[in-house]
Amino acid sequence: MDMPVNDKKAQKALKKQLEKEEALRRIRAQEKTPFLLRLKYKYLTWYFAKRFAWALFRFVLLFGISFIIIFPYISKIAGSIMSRDDFVDTTVKLIAKYPTFDTYKAIINDNHYFKALFNSTLLSLLCGVCQMLTAAVVGYGFSKFKFKFRNAIFYLVIFTMIVPHDTIQLSMFMKFHYFDIYGIVGGIKKLLGSAEQTPAIANLLNTFWPLAILSITGLAFKNGLYIYIMRQYFNGVPDELEEAAYVDGAGVIRTFIRIILPMSVPMLVTIFMFAFSWQWSDTFYTELFFPSKSAPLLLPKIVGVPASLDTNYAAQITYETAIRNTCGLLILAPLVIIYLFAQRTLIEGVERSGITG
Repeated sequence: MDMPVNDKKAQKALKKQLEKEEALRRIRAQEKTPFLLRLKYKYLTWYFAKRFAWALFRFVLLFGISFIIIFPYISKIAGSIMSRDDFVDTTVKLIAKYPTFDTYKAIINDNHYFKALFNSTLLSLLCGVCQMLTAAVVGYGFSKFKFKFRNAIFYLVIFTMIVPHDTIQLSMFMKFHYFDIYGIVGGIKKLLGSAEQTPAIANLLNTFWPLAILSITGLAFKNGLYIYIMRQYFNGVPDELEEAAYVDGAGVIRTFIRIILPMSVPMLVTIFMFAFSWQWSDTFYTELFFPSKSAPLLLPKIVGVPASLDTNYAAQITYETAIRNTCGLLILAPLVIIYLFAQRTLIEGVERSGITG
C-alpha cells in the first residue's frame, strides 16, 4: 500500500527537478544572448506596441476624467487660502502669493461653524439611524412576507421616489405647524366647542421632531430608495437560513435580529451613509422646518460672508465667491473624512445591492 504513495512523491520530486533545470537552461540562454538583441525581441514587437498603445490610451483617458472631476475642488481649495491682494493680482492663478487662513478663521468664529457642526451631526445621526432601521424592517417585510396588496403598497413606496417634494411642501409645513395625529385631538377639541380653526397638539417647527417623525415612518428624503435597496438585498438571502432558524425554535423577530441583521451590516452601513450624507447637506427640509432665526443652527446656514472680513474693494465679487466656496469646503470636509474610513464597507454594500452602474 505504501508503494503508490512513494511513486507519486518521486514523480513530483522528479518533475520539480526537471522544471528547475529547464529554468536554469533558459536563464543561461538569455545570458548568452546579446543585450540589444534581447531588447529587440522583447520591445520591438507588434504585440508590445499594441499593449503599450492601449495602456497609454487608458492612462490619458483616466487622467483626463480625473482632472476634470478634481480640478474644481483644487481651485476652490487654492482660492480658500488666498488673501485679498491675490484676487486682484492677474499673475495669480492657483498658487497664492500671500497665503493665509484668515477666511477659515472668520468662518469658524463669525459663522459659528462648530455649533452648526454639532447640530448637523446630531440631526444627521438621528435621521441616518432611523432611516436605516426603517428601511431594513420594511424592506425585509416586502421581501420575505406575503400579504394582500403587497405589490400595490410597494408601488406606492416607489411612487414616493418620483413625487416632487415641492408639491407637498405646503402640506408638510402645515402638518407640523399644527401637528395632530390623525386629527384626533383636533376633533375632540371641536366636539368640546373649541373656536380654533386649526386645533393641534403642538407646533413642531424649529425642532428635530419633523425630520425624526418622517424618518421613523419611512417618508423622509429618499426613504423609498432605501426601502427598495434593502428589498433587493433581502431577495438574495436564501430562505433556508430563516427556515433553519424557525426549526430551532426562533421566532420572526429573533431571526431578523440575530441572523438577518448581522449578515446585512454592509448594506445597513451603505443606507446609513446615504441617509447621513443627504441630510448633512440638505437645504430643502432644513429651510422648510427651521424657518425661524431661533432655530438650531445647521451647516447649510453658515454659507455667507463673515462680518469680520472686509470685502468692499475691487475684487469684491470674486472674493465673496471664494469665501462661500470655503464654507462649502468646511461643510464637505467631515463627509470626506467619514468616507475615507467607511469606503470599503460602502463599496461592498453598493455591490451587494444589485443596483450598481
